Amino acid sequence: MNKNIVCIGAGYIGGPTMAVIAKMNPDRRVIVVDINKERIAAWNSKDFNLPIYEPGLVEIVKEVRGRNLFFSTDIKKAVRDCDIVFVGVNTPTKMFGKGAGRASDLQYWEATARNIKDWAKCPKVVVEKSTLPVRTAAAMDAILNSEVKVRGESERRMFTVLSNPEFLAEGTAIKDLLDPDRVLIGGPQDTPGQAAVQAVVDIYLGAAGNWVPRTRILTTNVWSAELTKLAANAFLAQRVSSINAIAGLCEATGADVDEVAQVIGADKRIGPKFLKAGPGFGGSCFKKDVLNLVYLCETFGLHTAAEYWMGVIKMNDHQQERIVSRLFKEMFNTLANKKIALFGFAFKADTGDTRETPAGTVARLLADEHVNLTITDPKALGNAKNDLRDLKGVVYEIDPYKAAKGADAVVLMTDWALYPTLDWAKIYATMRKPATVFDTRNCLDATNLRKLGFRVLNIGK
Repeated sequence: MNKNIVCIGAGYIGGPTMAVIAKMNPDRRVIVVDINKERIAAWNSKDFNLPIYEPGLVEIVKEVRGRNLFFSTDIKKAVRDCDIVFVGVNTPTKMFGKGAGRASDLQYWEATARNIKDWAKCPKVVVEKSTLPVRTAAAMDAILNSEVKVRGESERRMFTVLSNPEFLAEGTAIKDLLDPDRVLIGGPQDTPGQAAVQAVVDIYLGAAGNWVPRTRILTTNVWSAELTKLAANAFLAQRVSSINAIAGLCEATGADVDEVAQVIGADKRIGPKFLKAGPGFGGSCFKKDVLNLVYLCETFGLHTAAEYWMGVIKMNDHQQERIVSRLFKEMFNTLANKKIALFGFAFKADTGDTRETPAGTVARLLADEHVNLTITDPKALGNAKNDLRDLKGVVYEIDPYKAAKGADAVVLMTDWALYPTLDWAKIYATMRKPATVFDTRNCLDATNLRKLGFRVLNIGK
């Protein structure tokens, strides 16, 4: 087996992951391939105008691109040249037929598996990197090894399928990759399977053996690895929905959700992470993975469990509806023809990703109220324009001061570090009075804003 690595899929998983793998394994040739020519061209751009924004990513790509990291559209050649094949293709929520709105759409994954089978000329280790339903590896194994020959009692597999789910948080992906809490590798328990697992373990140990400590590289069977990814994201999403449910009660009773969360998080059994009230979770994983878990529970007849996890999604949707309802009440029960400036459209700071962003739902709900909507974001305006292309009259403005000019309210949706540093006195002076700030991230100095004259709304306060 050669040490060359190919990753099929040059998106949020493939690009950053392979860049760090190349950095930590300078003795390996790492190739990232994709059918999207524009995306590959962006990864190869001379000015390093990469297709995704992630702090620290450009610096690593500059270090390794052309040395041992390469981006290409020649998928067939890369698969033939590399004996370790990571699969990071898109697996969106299925929007048609059986399982619509819940199950994963596996058509791109299956097409990739069939292509690997057709192109490969020697045995390969195939590593699931996309988030997939439990037992998908069995389906991939069935496709890839559909023509294996049985000699005696041992089966000579052409391909060995492993699961190596990613646990990256957008905005901190490079940090998460360089110093991960854990790396999970699931594989068959037979001898060839364990040899394949060790081959992937060696990647994460790094060329110098000092990348990920061996104690943080966890190995399981394939099914446990596939389920763990869905379960981990479901648990995190559940915490977000739980604290937002408490936030509504805090607003009704006069409690402060930040104080409540601080005390809850001080309990070592619970911990402080993901107890920050806000507009709800977004991104490519949480909603998709929870819905996938719901579908799996329904498929296996676990209907009470399915209802439980569906409640996490319903609470998240409700939080965004509640933001608009509260703004409506605070602004004299009408938003029609008022100018609202959304500060931030990315689903979280330090990323340009707008998939399932709470700001998208809020924008559409505001559009239903016939507001004059202006959106500003330092990294996500292009994606915002694409996401809301069916909405007429929306203004997109990179300069937050211009975005707020003449506005009746600023609704802060993304906690970019830029926003607390703005000259809010200057913003107040240009807004229509009474001027309102709805800080859905609780990241601004509310006391100072009120001194300036703003009416201030917060989540859970």
